[in-house]
Amino acid sequence: MKKFALILALIFIASSFAVAQKGAKGTVKPDPSKGVRDAFDRLTEGIKQVDANKLMSVYDNNERTLFFNNNGSVTMGWTQMKENRTSSFAKTKNVTLEPTGVRIEMLSPTSAYVSFKWKQTQEFDGKLESASGRTTLIFKLIGKDWKVVHSHVSPDNAPPTRPVFDSEREKPATK
Repeated sequence: MKKFALILALIFIASSFAVAQKGAKGTVKPDPSKGVRDAFDRLTEGIKQVDANKLMSVYDNNERTLFFNNNGSVTMGWTQMKENRTSSFAKTKNVTLEPTGVRIEMLSPTSAYVSFKWKQTQEFDGKLESASGRTTLIFKLIGKDWKVVHSHVSPDNAPPTRPVFDSEREKPATK
């Protein structure tokens, strides 16, 4: 009987170790970029839904927030950009936005950048438009929320009237 109890105890201990090791392997570290990705997703939803409030909620409400716009202009400050978005969104509908190649890089526990390519179509003032380009967003953890503090948007193909060196207009040869 003592041998049976000892064998049963050893089996119980061995199985406890097996369960503990399986549990240790099953633990997953939290993804540090999840909050940034969630904020990025809200930003793209705001554009697709033509919702200036939702879109602007992702940006830091600060007059130092800096926007390098797709058309080559610069907007300084959250308030001015909110006014610009509200005005243009009033004439915009049926937006499709396709971000691709989304890359999130954590620079520190409180800063990150997101870069991606995009294609967008929309009706603006009754006219169908389409564009594509690249964007880089700089995120900063402010309180508990990830906010964009800088946005740089560039078109894929700058128009001929844009002041760009001719040598930079040419696409590099691919091998």
